[in-house]
Amino acid sequence: MLSGHHSGGGPRRPGILILFAALVGATTLAYVTLPRKNAEMPVQQTATDLPPLRQSLFPAPPVAKQVPVEHVRHGETWVDPYDWLRDKDYPKVDDAEVLDYLKAENAYTDTVLGKEEDGLRASLFAELKGRVKEDDTGVPYPRGAYIYQSRFAAGQDHPTFVRRAKGEAEGSEKTILDVNELAKGKDFYDVEALEPSPDGRYLAYSFDDNGSENFTIVVKDLTSGEFVGEPIPGTSGSVVWAADNKTLFYVLKDESQRPKQVMRTVLGAKADAGTLVYEEQDPSWWVGIGESQSGRFIEIGSGTLVSSETLLIPSDNPTAKPKPVIPRRENHLYSVADQGDSLWILSNDKHLNFRLLKTPINDWSEKAWTEVMAGSDRQYLTGLLALKDWLVVFGRQDGTQQVWVLDNKGGSHTIAFPDAAFAVSGMNNEEYETGTLRVRYHSLVTPPTVFDYDLAARTLTTRKVQEIPSGYDPSLYTSERLMAPARDGTPIPVSIVYRKDVKKDGKAPMHLYGYGSYSIAMEPGFSTNRIGLLDRGFVYAIAHIRGGEEMGRPWHDAGRLTNKPNTFNDFLDVAQFLVSQGYTSPGQISIEGGSAGGTLMGAVLNMASDGMFAGAVAHVPFVDVLNTLFDDTLPLTTGDYPEWGNPNIKEIYDVMKTYSPYDNVTKRPYPPILITAGLNDYRVTYWEPAKWAAKLRVYKTDDNVLMLKTEMSAGHGGSTGRFDKLKEVALSQAFILRAHGMSK
Repeated sequence: MLSGHHSGGGPRRPGILILFAALVGATTLAYVTLPRKNAEMPVQQTATDLPPLRQSLFPAPPVAKQVPVEHVRHGETWVDPYDWLRDKDYPKVDDAEVLDYLKAENAYTDTVLGKEEDGLRASLFAELKGRVKEDDTGVPYPRGAYIYQSRFAAGQDHPTFVRRAKGEAEGSEKTILDVNELAKGKDFYDVEALEPSPDGRYLAYSFDDNGSENFTIVVKDLTSGEFVGEPIPGTSGSVVWAADNKTLFYVLKDESQRPKQVMRTVLGAKADAGTLVYEEQDPSWWVGIGESQSGRFIEIGSGTLVSSETLLIPSDNPTAKPKPVIPRRENHLYSVADQGDSLWILSNDKHLNFRLLKTPINDWSEKAWTEVMAGSDRQYLTGLLALKDWLVVFGRQDGTQQVWVLDNKGGSHTIAFPDAAFAVSGMNNEEYETGTLRVRYHSLVTPPTVFDYDLAARTLTTRKVQEIPSGYDPSLYTSERLMAPARDGTPIPVSIVYRKDVKKDGKAPMHLYGYGSYSIAMEPGFSTNRIGLLDRGFVYAIAHIRGGEEMGRPWHDAGRLTNKPNTFNDFLDVAQFLVSQGYTSPGQISIEGGSAGGTLMGAVLNMASDGMFAGAVAHVPFVDVLNTLFDDTLPLTTGDYPEWGNPNIKEIYDVMKTYSPYDNVTKRPYPPILITAGLNDYRVTYWEPAKWAAKLRVYKTDDNVLMLKTEMSAGHGGSTGRFDKLKEVALSQAFILRAHGMSK
């Protein structure tokens, strides 16, 4: 896959969560050599006397009408005054009253923070853009008979993909897809998958032009430049070729946006001529497709957060019936990788943190399994990459990422990386017969670096380091890994970064980020977008709270279902710990989270002591928890039950009603709040943040500003263009600075 995007499938809330971690994750696609210049001071704005974020200092905000609707649940009556904000024709949203309200909220946000082309937002955008190399290129990588590469040109929002035949000189590349041309005239355009056929003649790709994550698949003949067959709409975005260069597999979604049916078609066929290969009958399970590293198998994966099943189809026999490796059973997760005459299996059957098994390729039965790496409390195995002579295992050791390498003679070693805490992942490993592993590596102070690792020589070769044109000197910054005691005594990891000249006297402003759901870890990675905050004296912290996977699979279980309140308590306890250690003070902490991290924001704002937080940013927040999870007609609701629980069960309901952010808004002070939403978002529907904002505005007893910004042509991940994304970051950072009393 050329794009590096996630493929369709998976639970509702995480979606494209890294896009909401606007200040956590890096946004540049390609990497170049890093100059070691001194960090420059940020761009200064012209206006310096901006008013504090007090509602009374601005024109009156919009006030949504109230139309009470009653819901009776487990004998209790709940009144929802803002149910009308859900357009009755959803997913079409054309109710004039609803749209007028959202537009009024957007206008109010512009009134308070200024328009994106003016003042602080404009100067922040210029500052952020100055850290992006505009004419950038990715590291070339082989696939089949060609060398592929991604490129950005100056001023362009989207990448161009090029290739040259192996053996041809650099500079002879030809464009195979220019996303900028495809995106012309569109407010939103996202390319999900780019898959060349095995012989390289055809390119199948999928696109979404409205943010709904309903992808259309098209096939282009790279010889003639013509499109082949009809576009296939309504897919999850994934596409896989069989070995014959003419058969394709894809996944169709159902009416609830759940990836449900694996289909097979042939080149030139009509869009509705696909053959059903597999259909997932369980409404709580999702289905996805892939290709094994060797190219021998089409993989069908189906599952939930806690159970999974993998079925294989020989790529050279695409009409064969899919065969399950291990038939599904409750609370069993596994993944597979084929290698020669063996099949590798990661399974959590004996230990939640998984063990590594090996079995003959022609006998997958449990009696044939051999354990190679046992399950361990300290060791968490998360992924496999099977090359011809090497097996690469990704995971964590004592909470820190680790990469193990196993050779075909029974030997093993771990890859040594420069930093003590870091983020690492495989990238563009498209070949099977290779002795080189490519990884993307970064830390809180180390910019993203592309390494090629020689598996035999055990050496890392730097291919590219992300360049920061405006300058960056890593020696000016320091990072730490702390353990904050939770109220139940559990140590909670905290990653923290700041400039070395910041004093621990409690006076520094702090920005604290959290997520804590869906077994997803917030890695201690680098962000160019974060530099401006650090250079303004901020301490930046990531709370690795329960509900993620930072400390292994049990870490997730300790923050889901009836344990979900641990997630919110952990975040508050981390904030209090950082105050006690002198990093900051109450009232000096701004907080941020997106999607399920928005649930976190809503819950802790209802729980926190008055004056604890300076401000909060909640991106596409899942806050209407009870209403959404009681409504199984909504997209993906049943698939969320393994994470949050089914509120039709009284025990789950009793816990859920204690933290559901929308339902727990009360008459009390709240800090300044910025809420974002996407009109076409099906993961967290637009009315959730809209209802929450409307209710908060009525109930809060303070004079602090509350803003709702809805992207009217985007979905869960916001904008797709690299500079449009920076405008969204500039909006958030303008709010953060203003919340801390800074005007520049």
